[in-house]
Amino acid sequence: MATPPQLTPEQRAEALKKAKIARTKRAELRKEITNGKKISAVLKKANDPIIGRMKVKTLLEAVPGCGSVKTAKIMADLKIADNRRVQGLGVRQVEGLVKIFG
Repeated sequence: MATPPQLTPEQRAEALKKAKIARTKRAELRKEITNGKKISAVLKKANDPIIGRMKVKTLLEAVPGCGSVKTAKIMADLKIADNRRVQGLGVRQVEGLVKIFG
């Protein structure tokens, strides 16, 4: 197993800052979904690195009325792995999610 590269304190601080921004944007996205933003609109932006690296499970659990059990069933029905990220979804999987959530 390779060791990670040694970062200078400045590089480390920059990486931490970028990670914090990404976490904040993902939290805002989850809040927007909870408040009624459509999943189809989010899936269209899968090329955005912030959205693309978000786990599908986290995204679906933000939908009102879609808890962990319902999310697991939907993901199993659409053959989406638990660790799949939005950018890794196939065409049929995206179509299935759009059909379910509109």
